[in-house]
Amino acid sequence: MNMLYLLDLIGTAAFAASGAWMGVRRHMDLFGVLVLGVVTAVGGGTLRDLLLGDVPPFCLQDEAYIYIALAAALVVFARREAFKAFERPLLYLDAIGLGTFVVIGTTKALDFHLGLLGAVLMGVMTGTAGGVVRDVLANQVPLILRREIYASACIAGGLLLALLNETAVPRPVAALIAAATVIVIRLLAIRFDWSLPRS
Repeated sequence: MNMLYLLDLIGTAAFAASGAWMGVRRHMDLFGVLVLGVVTAVGGGTLRDLLLGDVPPFCLQDEAYIYIALAAALVVFARREAFKAFERPLLYLDAIGLGTFVVIGTTKALDFHLGLLGAVLMGVMTGTAGGVVRDVLANQVPLILRREIYASACIAGGLLLALLNETAVPRPVAALIAAATVIVIRLLAIRFDWSLPRS
């Protein structure tokens, strides 16, 4: 098991937990919590693969992603009374997942010979689309449209990876730099409560 795949699975679990926690806070039943968990975890990558024409999507080619998402959502639902104490650590795991998802999405788009804009968009979509669907299902304004620095961190990482792809930097090194960029920006935004200007 390579490191990127391991981080991808960790990110999947973290995203699923955040989706499930949203369902718990909205007083959904078990099915609703599971749906939000799975959609948050694999929704972005699934939409990316459908747009790229890579079918069946990654989560159906490797069902470990769905099993991990379901397991994480079940744990959140079963331990919902105690889960609030894990909200803060979950943000850090979420940041790791975000960086990994952006790198995977951007890399896949580059492999499909998309241009700079298309590759960055696929990276951002991989990291954020699942959360957008989660928020819509939970009847709230999507996180990426609110004050938090989230999608902008994805754009920075995806753009950096796409640009490094045009240089002599080996792709694994470029992927590590790009993922670290997303993670650091997101963690700093959490730590110092950074936000974009708002109306």
